[in-house]
Amino acid sequence: MNAEQQQAEIQNIIEDALKLAASLGATQAEASMTKVAGISVSTRLKEVETLEYTNDGALGITVYKGKRKGSASTADLSHAALQETVKKAVEIARYTGEDDCSGLAPRELMAFNPPDLQLYHPGELDPELAIHQSVQAEEVALGADPRIVNSDGASYNANLGMRVYGNSHGLNVGYPSSRYSLSCVVIGQQGDDMQRDYSYTVARKAGDLKSPQQVGQEAAQHTVERLGAQKLTTRKCPVIFHHDIAGGLWGHLVGAISGGSLYRKSSFLLDHLGKSILPNWLNIEERPHLIGALASSAFDGEGVITNDMDIVTNGVLNHYLLTNYSAKKLGMVTNGHAGGIHNWLISHSEQSLAQLLKSMGTGLLVTELMGQGVNIVTGDYSRGAAGFWVENGEIQYPVSEITIAANLKDMFANIVAVGNDIDDRGSVHTGSVMLQEMQIAGV
Repeated sequence: MNAEQQQAEIQNIIEDALKLAASLGATQAEASMTKVAGISVSTRLKEVETLEYTNDGALGITVYKGKRKGSASTADLSHAALQETVKKAVEIARYTGEDDCSGLAPRELMAFNPPDLQLYHPGELDPELAIHQSVQAEEVALGADPRIVNSDGASYNANLGMRVYGNSHGLNVGYPSSRYSLSCVVIGQQGDDMQRDYSYTVARKAGDLKSPQQVGQEAAQHTVERLGAQKLTTRKCPVIFHHDIAGGLWGHLVGAISGGSLYRKSSFLLDHLGKSILPNWLNIEERPHLIGALASSAFDGEGVITNDMDIVTNGVLNHYLLTNYSAKKLGMVTNGHAGGIHNWLISHSEQSLAQLLKSMGTGLLVTELMGQGVNIVTGDYSRGAAGFWVENGEIQYPVSEITIAANLKDMFANIVAVGNDIDDRGSVHTGSVMLQEMQIAGV
């Protein structure tokens, strides 16, 4: 069965579920279904540890009886199971409390004609290819340097998926997608010091992945570079978040301006719409319709069409990230963020990472973060870190066992530069981020 046939089949199932919900007294209903076929291989020391093939599908339905809501889901897609699932959702709705903010997003916001974003590039789910990719990445990593003494494994994953969403506004849309990834983790030793690091690649097209040789070489290089790590004394200094981890920094901003945090009054950026939160040279654009991008989507988890948005312009926050429910709670209108963000593009200078280091002069390049010491309510930020100490714009030695701390509001306001070393392997496309100053807790 090809992707078009599979989508049509799932859309028929969605339509049947919605009709049944209406016949049972639901005033509104929405249903979604995902189906994924994939292969996953993990190896360690060039031997296969796991080989898994998946072919999963699940349907979830939410019904509304007035302002009451009920939800149910099933992985059994037989007609009898679907009937029972819809009945359970309607039955649950009888017992839930009324909520004036429940219900579907407005019909005029629905994605009735979603564009094709070319997210589907099917390849054969070949176990021999998957094993070869993983083994080769490990083989290259283990042979790259005599200080690489062990492997924590390599993995190759290929997934071909289908997503369909429908609701009682008459919407019933979907699209296929593909995703491939390869990763490798190795362990290095120098004297009594042992370190581990990794490399990974992810893409919509299998042919766009980095080669196993490149992934293995990078994993070994990153690991060896961390050997001989030293500790720092407590101090304040400039900090650069390497692009590998800078996406997480912007992720805290996502959490702080998300409608759920705001209507619960659990965000340090409460009531900051229209106010400056970043330096006046910094912009954040959301572009959900980028062809083939990993976080592209023509509609969100509620069927709302996604649109280009300028989240931050010249440092000023233009938009909160709203679902239909959170928008109603805030007296606003949803803007297509049920399920997350869609390709944030962080503005940047033309400086490479090496040029950022020169500009910083003396400070800390952070390449790894540990722990969960981030409070979105207050903005307090304190996490374990590792990376490299920099003097005169040059890396001097690796550092570990330190803690970096500040307040997120100050961190965002004191961003000095964003490099042009863009990492586009996730929903945030960002280069390395340099901050004016943070507190370093060491020995």
